[in-house]
Amino acid sequence: MQAALLAGTQSGCGKTTVMLALLQYLQAQQYKIASFKTGPDFLDPLWHQAITHKPAYNLDTRMIGAETSKALLTQQASCADISLIEGVMGLFDGRSGVGGSGSSAELAKELQLPVFLVVDAKGMSGTIVPLVSGFCTYATQMGIRIAGIIANRVGSAHHADLLANALHAHNQPPLIAWLAKNAPILPERHLGLMQPSEVQLPNFLPYLQIEAPHFVDLFTQVDTSTHNTTRPSSALQDKKIAIARDAACCFLYPANLDFLQQQGAKLLFFSPIASEAIPQNADAVWLPGGYPELFAAALSQSTTWQSLHAFITAGKPVLAECGGAMLLGETLIDHQAQQWRMANILPYHSKMQTKLASLGYREEASGLKGHEFHHSVREMTQTMQACFQVNRGDNGIRFKNVRASYIHWYFASAPDIITNWFNGQ
Repeated sequence: MQAALLAGTQSGCGKTTVMLALLQYLQAQQYKIASFKTGPDFLDPLWHQAITHKPAYNLDTRMIGAETSKALLTQQASCADISLIEGVMGLFDGRSGVGGSGSSAELAKELQLPVFLVVDAKGMSGTIVPLVSGFCTYATQMGIRIAGIIANRVGSAHHADLLANALHAHNQPPLIAWLAKNAPILPERHLGLMQPSEVQLPNFLPYLQIEAPHFVDLFTQVDTSTHNTTRPSSALQDKKIAIARDAACCFLYPANLDFLQQQGAKLLFFSPIASEAIPQNADAVWLPGGYPELFAAALSQSTTWQSLHAFITAGKPVLAECGGAMLLGETLIDHQAQQWRMANILPYHSKMQTKLASLGYREEASGLKGHEFHHSVREMTQTMQACFQVNRGDNGIRFKNVRASYIHWYFASAPDIITNWFNGQ
């Protein structure tokens, strides 16, 4: 299996658009593809999956760790010809410093992958040389190799020639591909890209030009003969975990679903939007994040809340993450300041705002890791607080056997903690 990492000079340079164009190209060449996303991201992988028809896994040296990232790469790519990993932000952007923890650069170094660097070339010709040269200097210092440049928003074939000639004349990595400036633009909203289920998948192939005569040869060979995966266990043996999964609750890491099954759990799915009740034989419930604010009207009328209330009253374990935690409150206040009644189980309102409320990695003292990324804020209500004994900590609210917070957890980062949660311990 051959692999490479697609990185960018900065956020907004067109990484995801180029990534999708390359996936379509490789698919048209009839390669078996495995795709991945660097960092904690739910939306970009959905777009990958729309093309490959296979789950796209997240790799991340900070939240997941280098060893687990390597294991996931080799495991998921073992049945593929080509693996392409989409980076996060700019190549050297991480939790801190230059090429620090969680950065695409650190992932490329740990996995020993060549980097394809995406440059937004609009209005640029010779300037591409010092830009690329600077990136190559730092990459070399870190022990990683930029194998080629992919220019985005290129005005014409003549413009591409100017860029390619400049790079060649100054002994920089070659221009291996470019995307025309009139390529389709992916629609966005406050949390990033819209879901591919909401819009038609664009065809990027007419706008993509591959310049490298043997493009696939730029990828490096990765040994997939051995890989370490999460060891199966019986920690959740025969436990039935009910998972909310629909357009409002769609932020699910494929690796988290794998983890639960590897621990012996049976997964059951239900839809709050469709007013589906919690399965009667469920032992635990997981309410993942998503877009409850976009479906507030349907959720306000959902009859799911009756069974959820009974489930929580019975003391059974519930894990609610971000949007899933918003469902448990009294009301959701949308961007138009309209209030929508939610499950009315926990004493708070969730209020949408236009600015980002929180973004970043999170970690418990136990070692359990995750991340936050949301525009809503939680407002506790005095009228209900008196009726509830709730524990509000840095990681959210505890009530009975409910754990509700804004954090999206990565389960394999602390297996014992997660299995204890779902076991109600």
